[in-house]
Amino acid sequence: MAKPAPKAKPAVAKKPATPAPKKAEPKKEEKKGPTAGASYHLSKRASDNKWQVFLTGSDKVIKTFATKAEAEEYTKKMAANTGRSILTHASKGASKGKIQKR
Repeated sequence: MAKPAPKAKPAVAKKPATPAPKKAEPKKEEKKGPTAGASYHLSKRASDNKWQVFLTGSDKVIKTFATKAEAEEYTKKMAANTGRSILTHASKGASKGKIQKR
């Protein structure tokens, strides 16, 4: 027995291809925590009169020094390598503990 010929499908007009909507690029995550945009702080400790270096927002002291000059030298090198700024706190007078302007 012979098979009947397949029926022809009716012609359907194709829709023009529309470009897929562009997906929004995911935002780069901003760093959070004490190292995000942090500056180096130099301050004198009252307990032992040593100069300490720490980052903004951090309680951890990076390093301590006997003199302000040693602390500044070290911090300048660190700031140059990391691109951060340095904030020095006054150690004497009415502005003790406040950040000095240079």
